[in-house]
Amino acid sequence: MDRIPVCIRADDPISQVGVVGALRPRPEVQVIADTDLDEAKVALVVTAGVSEHSLQVLRSVGQASEARLVLVTAEIDESELVTAAEAGVVGVVRRGEATPERLVSVVRSAAVGEGAVPPDLLGRLLGQVGRAQRQVLGPRGLTFNNLSERETEVLRLVAEGLDTAEVALRLAYSPRTVKQILHDVQIRFQLRNRCHAVAYALRHGLI
Repeated sequence: MDRIPVCIRADDPISQVGVVGALRPRPEVQVIADTDLDEAKVALVVTAGVSEHSLQVLRSVGQASEARLVLVTAEIDESELVTAAEAGVVGVVRRGEATPERLVSVVRSAAVGEGAVPPDLLGRLLGQVGRAQRQVLGPRGLTFNNLSERETEVLRLVAEGLDTAEVALRLAYSPRTVKQILHDVQIRFQLRNRCHAVAYALRHGLI
């Protein structure tokens, strides 16, 4: 089994020594020096909370290497999770749950491109996303996939094989409106034609 090269950056020396000491004996990972960051596959950033300082550390590590970022933090809520994800974090571990086994598990998930977030935090985040969709985006005819409701409806019908006239009839739009909707989607996502638009939407889970 290949050992996963891991670099650790902590806010304070005690946390640094503690996490290094927990992971160094593990056969699944290889703790490497901070000076060898460019060789790391995963970087653990250990902090008391999501602050501007910790975000700067995350961004600097992300810019200096291709390592996947795991945040070990004492406190984090759903809005801070979004902020951390924007900084490149793919895994989160609460410090109170940061046993060697848990750290190794999250490191292994991150190394293969998988995310790892505490279930309760993920549940609250999904609830927040649902509320934003219902209360903010929905009333404006928008969705998180960057398609309006009518764009999604048109693409779904085109994906089912309906032509412009049939889509217009089904949705009570004019053929001109259907063509304009498809044109707008093609321009926004830089797609060549309606077939390309449908393929793109399906491949990216937009419809």
